[in-house]
Amino acid sequence: MHLLDQRILGTAILLLLGILVAIKQRTTGSIMRDKPKGNLWIWLIHIFNMLFLLAANPVAAILLITRRLEVVDPTHLAIDAPRLLMGLELGGMALYVMGYLLMAWALLTLKGNYQVGGSAPRVADQMVTDGPYRLVRHPMYTAALLISLGLAFLIQSLAYFVVFCIYLVLIVLLIPVEEDGLGQAYGKQYTSYQQRVKKLIPFSY
Repeated sequence: MHLLDQRILGTAILLLLGILVAIKQRTTGSIMRDKPKGNLWIWLIHIFNMLFLLAANPVAAILLITRRLEVVDPTHLAIDAPRLLMGLELGGMALYVMGYLLMAWALLTLKGNYQVGGSAPRVADQMVTDGPYRLVRHPMYTAALLISLGLAFLIQSLAYFVVFCIYLVLIVLLIPVEEDGLGQAYGKQYTSYQQRVKKLIPFSY
């Protein structure tokens, strides 16, 4: 059961994804050719990320548009409380849109300095601290969590909520690896930045 029109929701998901792909192509010069520089663990995280954005999102959108989500997804929650359902759908859409906007903002800010998560900075890369990087040190990871949690709420799927939980664990494990490389590359400049700016949630303690 959905209170918001499923076709509109599915179309909105595809539209947001298409805009993000276009922004990534424009700012980084590629969509899927990015390769992580690191061990097998970093490769697995990269593959998971690509599968979520470029497979799980379109699949959810198509199932919504064709009105088959509740049939295909055995983990879909049938919620009979209209207020709760509306709260989940509106809240999920808000998180989902915020995630895409934040990720797009981060890509536009990074431009040529973008690298796949976990990769050490290249010699020519500059340390970026403006745009969303003034709010959190890892806005793209925050965006990924917003998108995955938002989608789980939006379609009331336990399977997609599990994806969010996996994302959270992977990101928490990946950040120290990435920050170690950033610390080695930028030294005290990055250490000072770490002390000023929160990791994933702005204004948190």
